[in-house]
Amino acid sequence: MDFVSYPDREALALSLATRIAGELTEAIDLSGRATLSVPGGSTPGQVFDALSAADLDWARVSVLLNDERWVPESSDRSNTRLLRQRLLVGRAAAARLVPLHVETETPEQGLDWVIAGVEEALPISVLLLGMGEDLHTASLFPGADHLGAALADDAPAVMAMRAMGAPEPRITLTAPVLRAATHLHVLITGPGKKAALERAQAATTTEEAPIRCVLDQATVHWAE
Repeated sequence: MDFVSYPDREALALSLATRIAGELTEAIDLSGRATLSVPGGSTPGQVFDALSAADLDWARVSVLLNDERWVPESSDRSNTRLLRQRLLVGRAAAARLVPLHVETETPEQGLDWVIAGVEEALPISVLLLGMGEDLHTASLFPGADHLGAALADDAPAVMAMRAMGAPEPRITLTAPVLRAATHLHVLITGPGKKAALERAQAATTTEEAPIRCVLDQATVHWAE
């Protein structure tokens, strides 16, 4: 694991956005296309703002979330809604969104449709992950109902997930898909997340600290 600290969150956002844009351009130059996977939540907002203005061939970029709450896009709990507001604007509006939600009552009912779309966009060229203070990443929560299966090497690309700390059912990329990314970044801010990272490194099992499934390949970006 590489650990990079920044003087403030603005510096982190600008530096990380520049690095991601360069890695996407490299992928496009090599294979004619690129896939970017990003987290929801408010933490990556500044990175999205800077990245959306990057001068690259966005029409050749597929964008998908690491995970999604099983709610309609009209909900303020929708990660897809945030993505459209903060990343898929400006130059980045030309990118192709790979949906992680379909209008079914449960994620299990829409899972085959979601998997088909995700598999077309794999492998991930650039992966940006977050991490919770409970040591989850994507929707791989400690104690989640299908965590062991989602961490397994033979896991499908996408799985439905439910956990005590997650009010809605979730759908998430699984560990083998995350680990197969060409470039892998983890974004954390504040002293609480830094302390959580130290706990993750000291954890003895991936089930206890799901973020461990990617840490050995990741560059962790942190600002106070």
